[in-house]
Amino acid sequence: MISAEWDRRKVLIVGAARQGLALARYLLGKGACVILNDRQPVEQIETVQQSLSDLDEKMTARLEWQFGGHPLEALQGVDLVCPSGGVPLTLPLIVEAQRRGIPLSNDSQIFLENAPCRVIGITGSAGKTTTTSLVGRMAEMAEGYTPEQSQPDPLIRRVWVGGNIGAPLISSLDEMSSDDLAVMELSSFQLELMTRSPQVAAVLNITPNHLDRHASMQAYTAAKARILDVQDSQDVAVLGQEDPGSWGLADRVHGELLSFGRKRPAEGQRGACVEGERLFYWDGSLAEEIVPRSCIRLRGEHNLLNVLAACAIGAGTGLPIQAMRAGIAGFSGLPHRLELVRIWRGAEWYNDSIATAPERAMAAIRSFDKPIVLLAGGRDKLLPWDEFAQLVHQRVDHLVLFGEAADKISRVIGVPAAGSRPYTLRRCSNLKEAIQVAADVVEPGDVVLLAPGGTSFDEFRDFEERGEVFRKWVSELS
Repeated sequence: MISAEWDRRKVLIVGAARQGLALARYLLGKGACVILNDRQPVEQIETVQQSLSDLDEKMTARLEWQFGGHPLEALQGVDLVCPSGGVPLTLPLIVEAQRRGIPLSNDSQIFLENAPCRVIGITGSAGKTTTTSLVGRMAEMAEGYTPEQSQPDPLIRRVWVGGNIGAPLISSLDEMSSDDLAVMELSSFQLELMTRSPQVAAVLNITPNHLDRHASMQAYTAAKARILDVQDSQDVAVLGQEDPGSWGLADRVHGELLSFGRKRPAEGQRGACVEGERLFYWDGSLAEEIVPRSCIRLRGEHNLLNVLAACAIGAGTGLPIQAMRAGIAGFSGLPHRLELVRIWRGAEWYNDSIATAPERAMAAIRSFDKPIVLLAGGRDKLLPWDEFAQLVHQRVDHLVLFGEAADKISRVIGVPAAGSRPYTLRRCSNLKEAIQVAADVVEPGDVVLLAPGGTSFDEFRDFEERGEVFRKWVSELS
């Protein structure tokens, strides 16, 4: 439906991938004139163009394609520039747009400005996809129930999960109603531009990540903090009390603060915690059991915190305890996140391709108490590897490095002393070679763990492709 807000406005979308294409489709439907710009060469655009081939003639007439670079001429007559998440704000085209006073936005910002329903936003350096998925599952269990009475009532008509996970939520915006609930994963890239925030905003943790994109930890933290900075006094914030980066943002909370962690929240503060072997919701003065810890099917202490975060977010949204319980029950995680691929030669082979930072790889290592054969590497994000190296010396029996970061990691690890972990250290040029090396050294009772600590972009399209290929090659071992 054509809207007065967008009719004939000229919008430049930089980046013709998932987010850019979803935004283009939405804006064209509202009557905007859209330029889709991407650095891909012209000969590679056919597949991208086919994804919008179903548009009607009126929409197609208002769509212009620009490929092969980011010329400044693209800004001519433009009313709004929308960089996709993977496009740095330091790109000369974006810098020039700001110099000219052309406003910037993105698909997440436009979604939040127009969403008819309550929105939960979840960000963090690690665990946000698992937590977002679990919150969505909890919310689905509460469909048709009021938060206050837990009695049948269509307050939550439908739950939508998306953003940085799955489909951009703007793709479904026109289908949403005021009785719905949207659960949105947000990256630091998306948050950099935000001037609107979800009603419930969670920052799970802040640890070194994406320093190849952000100039410093201070800049990275500032991007994450945007999700809180633009809330108001009626909103809810959820922070991890055990993570200094997250909890350090407590003084930037404008509304109610809920916490999650192993310790009980402060008196008068709501949140989720652990007491003994049980998870509890603390309402400020009384505790109500959610589930025994044994009900959690996810490995590792980091996933315990993800579940606690999901419970605190659920409480901040008004979801009933029974919906939290039902959401946790049977939730065994997502692909490429400590995913058991197979048992081969008496060893368990795990795919944690999502571990694209040293901190994430360390969380994966800590999830096991068996001898570990670790596959690490990929492309470095200019992050520190020193703590990773210390943990490897404590917990990893065999270290197999691959990809662009192999030499850098090897230098930080140093030459292993005789009889000390890692007992062997091998460098490989690619993942397939690393799998074969792991197959040569593995013994019954071991865990073979792909937890790279680096991105996949030196060899694969993304972490998902890397994980899928790892699954395939491990399944072919004979």
